[in-house]
Amino acid sequence: MTYTIGQVEELTGIKQNVLRYWETVIPGFAPRKDLGGRRVYTERDFEIILRLKHLIYDRKFTIEGARNEILRESQAYETHAEAMKAIRELRTELTQLYFKIKNSKGSKEKQ
Repeated sequence: MTYTIGQVEELTGIKQNVLRYWETVIPGFAPRKDLGGRRVYTERDFEIILRLKHLIYDRKFTIEGARNEILRESQAYETHAEAMKAIRELRTELTQLYFKIKNSKGSKEKQ
């Protein structure tokens, strides 16, 4: 599943300008752009955003400290690849369910 920048903002609470800033300071975090030039975030991008949010807002890391932690964790990623795959699949299912519920509520309100 992929996400637009607006969907990422809605799901995480991280403002779009912050997401764009993080792209400039976090190595390996650069969502691709579609033909219209709009950012398209992958599951991996989404995972990085959630991890950055936790490190910066909850654990009070600086952006540099969070960047270093992300880099350190990416080196250890291989060790936990199976668990991460299961988490990613579950997150995808939950996100799809969230948007289905949201869209069905919107269509019911219009009736």
